[in-house]
Amino acid sequence: MRAMSRQTVQKRRRYVDKTVRLCYNVPMKVFAISDLHLSSVVEKPMDIFGKSWENYFEIICRDWRDKVSDEDLVLLPGDFSWAMRIDEALPDFALVAELPGKKVILRGNHDYWWNTLSQVRSALPPRFYALQNDCFRFDNVLICGTRGWLCPDGDNLSQEDKRIYLRENERLKLSLAAMQKMRVDGDKVIAIMHFPPFNGRYEDSDFIHQLVAADVNTVVYGHLHGKDCRAELHMKKFGMDLYLTSCDLVGNKLTRIL
Repeated sequence: MRAMSRQTVQKRRRYVDKTVRLCYNVPMKVFAISDLHLSSVVEKPMDIFGKSWENYFEIICRDWRDKVSDEDLVLLPGDFSWAMRIDEALPDFALVAELPGKKVILRGNHDYWWNTLSQVRSALPPRFYALQNDCFRFDNVLICGTRGWLCPDGDNLSQEDKRIYLRENERLKLSLAAMQKMRVDGDKVIAIMHFPPFNGRYEDSDFIHQLVAADVNTVVYGHLHGKDCRAELHMKKFGMDLYLTSCDLVGNKLTRIL
């Protein structure tokens, strides 16, 4: 008998998974992976940063297809593409659009292509959702959050950093307010940020104060990189689950959140 291709096996697996979910009302799964730094148009290969970046997107795609069904949700907390303009980012979106699941994206500090929210949303492929100052519902899961910024640690922030930090706190306030208007009993709330919501010593911040006051269950973030990064991939702190999902730190595999 002729062996089926990996792609055919994955398609059949997703079909069976969808059928089982419909029959038995299986809940949606939520995954996350951040800092893809795709560069279909802009010439900026990531393998110059070490072995963890060699063929990294192919590894991500294989893992993604093995884990995710079309009914699942994947969170992409920033630094999606090296593109400088939205038209340059479209080929990167096309690559990820071929992967199963719904996708929520958030602006990272290197997402220079991100212009006005209306322009971003009008350019996105189907089943992509751009988060900014608001909240999305997927079944009983609410997704809110903001990019964030460097958190205070002594006198580490410049005047410009302080300005951005305060602005991002206002954006988080708007997003959490939108979440609270939608929230009902039984909902699970996930906040996504690009920057960690604490400083290098895991101390709290205005971001943490807001997240705790809003009774957020889980925070997903990225931004941190490198073999010398000692940040924990998952920890329980401030009464929340916190997940670091930078792709090079998680072995280029999606992290299961729910």
